[in-house]
Amino acid sequence: MPGRSYQKITMEDLKQLGQIARRDRENLFKRKPGLGQLYSGRLFAVALCQGAALHYLDGKNGIKDFDVWSFYREAPERTFPYRRLVHMDFGNSKFGKTDDTPKFIGRRVDLLGRSLRATDFSDPIGVLRTYLAQGKTTSAKRLAQKAVILIEPEAFLGSVVWPVLF
Repeated sequence: MPGRSYQKITMEDLKQLGQIARRDRENLFKRKPGLGQLYSGRLFAVALCQGAALHYLDGKNGIKDFDVWSFYREAPERTFPYRRLVHMDFGNSKFGKTDDTPKFIGRRVDLLGRSLRATDFSDPIGVLRTYLAQGKTTSAKRLAQKAVILIEPEAFLGSVVWPVLF
């Protein structure tokens, strides 16, 4: 497919995506201190999702852009803004450019976030698998159609959340 990169995504690439997501979160919480008070300490997972995550698994799907999701323990006061979508530049790399983002020098990174309800967040893979398997939201249904690969917590870097491969 034109416009896609078929380069392999490495652990170092996942770490770079994690750094991009971290900078975005820091900027968001600085600009919106009320949201930062609620959510800056509630992050439990960051994941590469959708087509690029599927490419990480099969090497065949290709990468149009990178979808990186930050998942939070839901605050009782309010949910994380589910419509928030930020585009950032991966930068000059082996992945080339995203065709529809000419102002970027590299692939576009789409940054999204969700707050989830659960009673035990000690197993981020389990929490995310439950969210995806239940498919109660449009986002959960869409994410479950492809793949989810953990970026954070660091101890789980590169772990396959979805599809469940037993």
